[in-house]
Amino acid sequence: MDRQMIIGMHFGNGYGSQPGAWRMPGVDPTGYTSFDNQVRYAQAAERGKFQFLFVPDFPALKGDIETEAPQITIDPMMTLAAVARGTERIGMVATGSTTFNEPYNLARQFKALDLMSHGRAGWNAVPTSDPAIAANYGRDVPRRAEKYQRLHESIQIVQALWGSWEQDAWVHDASSGRFADPAKIRPINLRGQYVGSSGPLPLPPSEQGQPVIFQAGGGDQGMEVAGRYASGVIGAVYTIEDARAQRTALRNAAERAGRDPDEIKFFPGLMTTIAPDRRAGLDRRIAVSGHTFPQRVGYLGQMLGLRLDANWLDEPLSQALLATARPWPQDPRSAHALKIAREGWSLRDVLAHGVIDYHPVIAGPADEAADHMQAWFEAGAADGFWISPDVYEDGIDTFVDGVVPILQERGLFHRDYAGTTLRDHLDAPSQYGLDPRIAD
Repeated sequence: MDRQMIIGMHFGNGYGSQPGAWRMPGVDPTGYTSFDNQVRYAQAAERGKFQFLFVPDFPALKGDIETEAPQITIDPMMTLAAVARGTERIGMVATGSTTFNEPYNLARQFKALDLMSHGRAGWNAVPTSDPAIAANYGRDVPRRAEKYQRLHESIQIVQALWGSWEQDAWVHDASSGRFADPAKIRPINLRGQYVGSSGPLPLPPSEQGQPVIFQAGGGDQGMEVAGRYASGVIGAVYTIEDARAQRTALRNAAERAGRDPDEIKFFPGLMTTIAPDRRAGLDRRIAVSGHTFPQRVGYLGQMLGLRLDANWLDEPLSQALLATARPWPQDPRSAHALKIAREGWSLRDVLAHGVIDYHPVIAGPADEAADHMQAWFEAGAADGFWISPDVYEDGIDTFVDGVVPILQERGLFHRDYAGTTLRDHLDAPSQYGLDPRIAD
């Protein structure tokens, strides 16, 4: 096949995507603060030829800290700086909010990571909406219109700062004593309604010129941001129909912005528990996150239009209840939940199938994951995926050793890196400074 999928991996708290991953056998319970573990997991993904790691960010304490590890890494940029020194090819995409960060700081940090990694950095440029995060900055969450206007301004200022050194400005000629050509290093002097910067940035271009823009927002305004600037979009969709519609909308948004729609790649999520068979996969998910199931029964009942009791977890739904069950139209996961329930699984097993998770879940053999990915990819619903292994300690390796060879054998995934930079991995066009199509 001429077209092959791109695979990224969710890179979180040092344990995995499931809430109880930190307590699983073989997992280092102190992994939350272990950069050595993070580097080892990144190396496992690189062994599988994944094109990038994706690091979300949530700079506030969230969840039940008494029993669960926070799901977000302690700091995206510090984590990826460690990873950059321990890997050679895999790309690294970090989230950086424009709501409570200044463009100059964002530009300097991401360009430094890009230089440190020899051109493997990406910036997931997003606004912030959570009041807990705003409170940590002593602020209130701005109005949506303000957040997105600031996001547009920040991306353009950051990209202008990245290009404030011309690509041949750094001379570093020791014999002549000439370090740089000041005529090719210029201030940008940009100011919008909310942010501004004079520049220049004290950093030359990287091997890929500058970091790649990603986006993980939603709604019409997020779509517009992605269409104008992004080379990669991190998606959260549950059905193949929704994924196809979102990818089509993104490509249309890119075309409206004067870009080639092939410049933007859409990556829906996939949560994986790769096991020898379905029963083993479900048992593993019950072991890692089954303690949360009693609290989830009520919502499962809402999805099915039924009143369910946590005492029924080990029982399948009766034929009488199944006859009255109806998928809740406000949750796109509901139809799948009802399908699984009708197969005769216990409520505990229904929940173990991941019917309430935010992404589709594969709990079972490697070929089931490969089949899912192939179906979505060939249907035009995805350009690739970002994978969330249940437990990093062994879940990355089971995907790399089980799923990746199947995809490679089917001609759906590359066998080795063709380039050295994230821009190469995404087949993203070269860019240095502002995109002239947007600047115009």
